[in-house]
Amino acid sequence: MASFASQVKKELTLLPVHKQHARAELAALIRMNGSLRLADHQFVLSVATENPAIARRIYALLKQVYQVDAELLVSRKMNLRKNYNYAVRLQGGSHQVLTDLHILEDDALHISHRISPDISEHPQLLRSYLRGAFLAGGSVNDPETSRYHLEIYSTYADHSQDLLAALRSFHLNAKETARRSGYIVYLKEAEQVGDFLQLIGATNAMLQFEDVRIVRDMRNSVNRLVNCETANMNKTVNAAARQIENIELIQATVGLSALSSSLREIAVIRLDHPEVSLKELGELLPGGPVSKSGVNHRLRKINAFADNLRRSGQANDDHSKRKEA
Repeated sequence: MASFASQVKKELTLLPVHKQHARAELAALIRMNGSLRLADHQFVLSVATENPAIARRIYALLKQVYQVDAELLVSRKMNLRKNYNYAVRLQGGSHQVLTDLHILEDDALHISHRISPDISEHPQLLRSYLRGAFLAGGSVNDPETSRYHLEIYSTYADHSQDLLAALRSFHLNAKETARRSGYIVYLKEAEQVGDFLQLIGATNAMLQFEDVRIVRDMRNSVNRLVNCETANMNKTVNAAARQIENIELIQATVGLSALSSSLREIAVIRLDHPEVSLKELGELLPGGPVSKSGVNHRLRKINAFADNLRRSGQANDDHSKRKEA
């Protein structure tokens, strides 16, 4: 089954785009995945990818925007996985394409890694550039199985900085870090990942992502509630066990008659009803309902009374005498 990232890229490669948007998308794809060499006194441009749909996209966009003759080449990797490599190669017209996309500047003496102002200053074109950047070097985690994370890898620091600025211009809380002789710009917040998918035109993927996110958030909320209730239940059970232990200690040593009438009353009811809550204990008192805080106050006094017995050693002495008797 295709990964979520593959599904996103598949959807993006099927989007129809206007010529100017195709140009912006191509600028990112070629800048990030392109290589240039000189053969027979002319530039040969190759744009490589492991994704056949992206290769077809590059080929189609070049035809749409520049009407150039390009080749679509396939080669097999020499490794255990034996994946295929795809490359779109352009010989005639490479200089025209690279100059028009502001990748070659200064009479072809300089390759620019910056996003050109004619794209960065126009939000709609910048969205298309980001789509191309994601196709060229992007990935996104499957929201079903892992933490939320979307990233775009770029080889050059200045280009990565431009991508960071582009994402932030759309109010996305993107961050940057160095990785594997390059740089990544990334998003880790679930809503921001969904917003980015919508921004670059992956609407179906965004809807799928949001559906999974809502279910996950709901499941996490339920788990938190269950854990909280379990913790409270355990706390109540442990508190009740300590209360009964202390009451039985008092009963076995100095006797419950050593307690005041109000404390003795609650002690007897707690022994008879070890499983009930503080609220229910208060309702069982013969003198009328006592609030939860009132019951808790009395039980704390009983606990303190038992602790004093332990500290004074009286509990141990009385207990020993009773055993001898």
